[in-house]
Formats: sequence, C-alpha cells, structure tokens
Amino acid sequence: MKSDKSTLSAIRKFLVEYKEEYLFGLVLLTLVVLSFGLAPLIPHKLFYEIISPVQNTAIITVTLLCTWAMIRHTDGIRVRYVQAWIMGTISAIMIVGVIYRMFVNAELLPAEGTFSFEGWEMVGGDLLAWFILAYPSELLNPGWLTWKNSLKRLLPVVVLGAIDIFVPWDLRWLLALVPVVWVALLFRHLHDYRRYAEENYSSVEQTDERWVIRYLQMTLVLGISYTYLCFSNEPTRLFTQQWLMLFVIIYTNDQIIFHSKPWIEIAAAEEEKKEEEAKIESNVDYRAKLEEWMETEKPYLNPEFRLNDLRQVLPLNRTYLSQLINAEYGCTFYQFVTNYRIEEAKRLMKEKPDLKMQDIAEQCGFSSPVVFSRIFVRETGETPSEWCANNR
Repeated sequence: MKSDKSTLSAIRKFLVEYKEEYLFGLVLLTLVVLSFGLAPLIPHKLFYEIISPVQNTAIITVTLLCTWAMIRHTDGIRVRYVQAWIMGTISAIMIVGVIYRMFVNAELLPAEGTFSFEGWEMVGGDLLAWFILAYPSELLNPGWLTWKNSLKRLLPVVVLGAIDIFVPWDLRWLLALVPVVWVALLFRHLHDYRRYAEENYSSVEQTDERWVIRYLQMTLVLGISYTYLCFSNEPTRLFTQQWLMLFVIIYTNDQIIFHSKPWIEIAAAEEEKKEEEAKIESNVDYRAKLEEWMETEKPYLNPEFRLNDLRQVLPLNRTYLSQLINAEYGCTFYQFVTNYRIEEAKRLMKEKPDLKMQDIAEQCGFSSPVVFSRIFVRETGETPSEWCANNR
C-alpha cells in the first residue's frame, strides 16, 4: 500500500510539474486530428494549384531564413552549426522536390485512391525525419552527431527499404513507425539530460528543458501524422503535414536563437570531466563547510545559483561537487537547493503573512511565482495558500 501511495505521489508530482508541456502536446495533437478531418473538404484542384504551392514556398522561405539566421548566431556553439546544416539541407530537399514536380512529374492532381506512399518514398520521408531529429539528438547528447552514429541510425531504414523493393513483403508500416521509434529513444535521453540539469542548476528552467520536451512532443505528433500520411488515399491530407512542419521549424528556431543556451554549460562540463583532481578525502569536513556557507550567505536566494558556485568554498571540480551532494544528501544539486528555498519560503510565510506570493518567490530565489507555486505543491502536497492556512 505504501509503495502504491509513493507511486501515485510521484505521478502527481510529475503531472503537476509538466502539465503545461503535456497540455501543449495534447492541444497540438487535437489540432492535427481536426486538420485531417478538414483536409478532405478542400477541393483537390484548389489544394494542388494554390494551397500546396503556398505551403511549400513558405517552408522553403522559412528554412532558408533560419539557415541564414543560425549561421549569424552560431556563437561558436557546435549544436547551432548542426541546426544551420539541417535547415540548409531541408531547404535543398524541398527545392529539389519542387523542381522534380515541375519538370519531371508535371501531373499535379493524382487520381483518387492512388496516393498512398510506396516504400521508396517512405525511405525519403524517414530521411527527412532524421534531419528534423538531428538537433535534439546532439543537444541531449553533446558530441553524439557523428557519421558513424548517423549511419547506425539510418541503416535500419535502408535495409527495410531494400527488402520492401526486392521482396514481396509490405514493410511500409515498419518504415512509417521508424521516426516514432526515434522520438521514443530521444525521450529516454531526455531523462539523462534532466539528471544533468538537476546536478548542475538550482533552477532547471534555466536549462530550457521544458521547450525540449515540447520539441519532442511536436516531433512525436509529426511522426504520428506522417504514419497516417503514408497510408491515406486522400490527396489533400498533405495539407496537415505541411503546416505542421512549418510550425515545428518556426518554433524550434525561435527557441534556439532567442532563448537560453544550456549546451554552453554542458560543453564546459564535458571539458571539465577531463581534468584530473585529487579524490575527496573528507566528505564530513566539506559538508560542514557547505552547510555553514549555505546558512550564513544564503546563496540559494540567487535564481542563477549553480553547482559551480560551490567552488567558492569547496576546492573541487564540478564532477566531485556533484558526487558530494549525491553522497551526503542523497539528492541532486537542484533538489538540495530547492529544499533550502522551500524552507525559506515557509519561514517568510510564517513571519510575514502579509507578503504577496510574488514577493516570496523573488526573495526565495525562484524564477517566477508560477515556478514557486508548482514546486511548492510538488514538494509539500499543498499550495502555498493551503500551507499558510494549515500552519498559522
């Protein structure tokens, strides 16, 4: 019974913390389903002569602009070079496709019921999916994107495509599901990414983990849409995939260019791992120094407080600092700092009951009142208002 309660508590905390992200995914999936329902109502000639060319032109224009913007804002960050290369490649693929339709296959309106994808066409779709997923693959696993790893991931697609061509088996379902499997693998890597963030940041919002979750949700919805696309005989069902892809490209590049850059810290950490340092001799001494500093200086009140800041009092590199926190307190750095912030918030709510929640959040080191409320509920099982009412 106790195990069941702890499991339910963990699920509740997870849903509370990520409710906005999963609501985003649910809304997007709902819009895609509605769009597929709307697509058959579009006249076929109107779609192929006007709507589809406009959508393709928009995608090409946006990817070219994103390529240019990414090159201008690489700031020496490898993953941004990767994104610039991806955007440029997608632009090239789209341009080649348009030229092929204009000069090689001029028939714009395919016959009803003859429009489901062939195996070789789906191999091309999987290749495009690989390009879309290359950015999060590199972001969540810095240095992962190499020719060797790329070929390993693409090899199953090539093998399935060859079997589908030369053997009388219908393997299109497997080809259609390949991008979905890739996204599922990236969700697993997201767990490791979050672990890294919690071991190095006092506020995980600084790592942009939440938009990465949204990105993976978007690509998962894109994969589900692609699976339906492959087997539908409705000519206008491309309408949904095209606007969805345009949305994913715009959203992704906006986040990369204009929001925080966790990969800088990750890159620094990867370099730091190569440093040779003496092993920790006495955790007890370090723990005493750390707790005295935390209680007297209260560095956790700074929302930008990071693991590396502990080096002001402890002569250890990032790796050993993380090990110290894990060994002595049985938690990550993020959880360690959160405990101090929650206790500080409780103290303020008791001693200064007239303080607004926004002021309490700011004074305790939380990045915003919304983040404060969400974390407080996750840690205590009560909202700040409920806690105040029960602890007067």
